[in-house]
Amino acid sequence: MRNKPYEPPVQSGAGQMFDSLVVLVLVYASLLAPLLFKATAEPPKADDKAAPTWESLNQTPAMLEQWKKLGVNVEAAAPMITNRFDYTIEPISLLLTIAVIVGYFVFVLRVSEKEYREVIRERFDASEGG
Repeated sequence: MRNKPYEPPVQSGAGQMFDSLVVLVLVYASLLAPLLFKATAEPPKADDKAAPTWESLNQTPAMLEQWKKLGVNVEAAAPMITNRFDYTIEPISLLLTIAVIVGYFVFVLRVSEKEYREVIRERFDASEGG
């Protein structure tokens, strides 16, 4: 008994457009989320600190020239230079990310296993039977 040839499902143009838009929105949201959820910087404290200078910020003459091209003065540049990005890795977030990626991988393999087996059966079992 010969199995009928495997025919993959056909997706309509509207379905492809919807899928593309969903992926586009997800990419945009993943890039925008860190900006929206970024913690606000603490306002400078009213200590007896002297006004910042380019020298106190360890800026070279070449850097100073670039700041001037951008139209940024020393007072506006000081928070950009002194506030460093926090690169700490949170273990719970890391584990959650790993779990989501591994879970998605397992999901894709399990869902597609049936189709893979049908294609292999169609391609290789038919030639053995004669």
